Order: sequence, then C-alpha cells, then structure tokens
Amino acid sequence: MLFMASDYCGDLEPVINFLKSILTIIQWAIPIMLIIMGTIDLGKAVLSSDDKEIKGATSKLVKRAIAAVAVFFVPIIVNTVMKMIGDASVKEGSFTKCWADTGRKSNT
Repeated sequence: MLFMASDYCGDLEPVINFLKSILTIIQWAIPIMLIIMGTIDLGKAVLSSDDKEIKGATSKLVKRAIAAVAVFFVPIIVNTVMKMIGDASVKEGSFTKCWADTGRKSNT
C-alpha cells in the first residue's frame, strides 16, 4: 500500500517542503552567480590589460569556486542531520520517511 508523506508527516510537511525548496534554490543559484560574477570580474581585468588585476580576479574566482563547492555539501549535511534526528525520534523512522518522501509525486 502506498502512503502519502502527509500520512506520517503531519504538521511537518510544509516546513520540510520549504527547507527542500530553499536547498534547491541554493543548489541552482550558487553556480549561476559564480559564472556571472566570474565573467564580470575576469572581463574587467582583461579589458584593463593589467597583469596584477588579472591575477587578482583569477584568485577571487578560485576562492568563489571553493566556496561554491562547500555550499554543495550543505544538502548532504542537512540530509545526514535529518537522518540522525529521525533515528533518534520516538516513532521509529517516521521523521526520516517524512524527509525522504516529502515533495515526491505520487503515481496514484
């Protein structure tokens, strides 16, 4: 029998949907912002034809790329924390099931 997430999530379903949508926005926005900001910075540096500015823009781009990669680990950390919370909950695994199933489309 197929259960909907709302069957065992209760009042947490809207909160979990909100958190998942925020994580999705972050996952899409960070790379787009990195590409746009990197292009602008490097474009300005190349147009100025100054080697010092080009090196500075390149190092800034590398730092932003490292920060973007770090942001990609946020969903992994959140999923791990949610799994630990679910494992420690009173109802066995209900929170974990809720986190995993919220936002999925049902085929029924």
